[in-house]
Amino acid sequence: MDNITLTGMPGSGKSTVGVLLAKALGLGFVDVDLVIQEREGALLQDILDQRGTAAFLEAEEAAVCTLDCRRTVIAPGGSALCREGAARHLSGLGPIVYLNVPLEELKRRIQNMAQRGIAMEPGQTLADVLAYRDPLYRKYADLIVDCPPMQPLDQTVQWVQTALKECGLIR
Repeated sequence: MDNITLTGMPGSGKSTVGVLLAKALGLGFVDVDLVIQEREGALLQDILDQRGTAAFLEAEEAAVCTLDCRRTVIAPGGSALCREGAARHLSGLGPIVYLNVPLEELKRRIQNMAQRGIAMEPGQTLADVLAYRDPLYRKYADLIVDCPPMQPLDQTVQWVQTALKECGLIR
């Protein structure tokens, strides 16, 4: 089996679900946000505040394109698929699973928008970001897992595993 990439909006649970999925499948795990921070020597929000969204997206794409792993669950930032090079690289590493979480649930989960390191322009709302990114997530996803409001993350992990099995991507 190749890698499995979990994509979706900030607050969709990519990192938490990713760790749990990796444990359940006996795979490694990489959080691309941490790769960015290590490469750039700065927190995500500091990169956004000091260098701007475009520079952040460039740093994110560069970090994604350095990934060379096998048998790993990958949790990129929610904006990773906004850059074609990053999207193509992730697609080449294995199946992409879109964790589709409704806007109201994302709002409930994200309590720290200003410190979260979310790539968005001044004046944009979470709804604006979702409207822009959802078509990209759908374009690159091999699987879409709809995550209803208040669903426990362990349930999401089970749904992802079931979807991967049904598509023959895992046993």
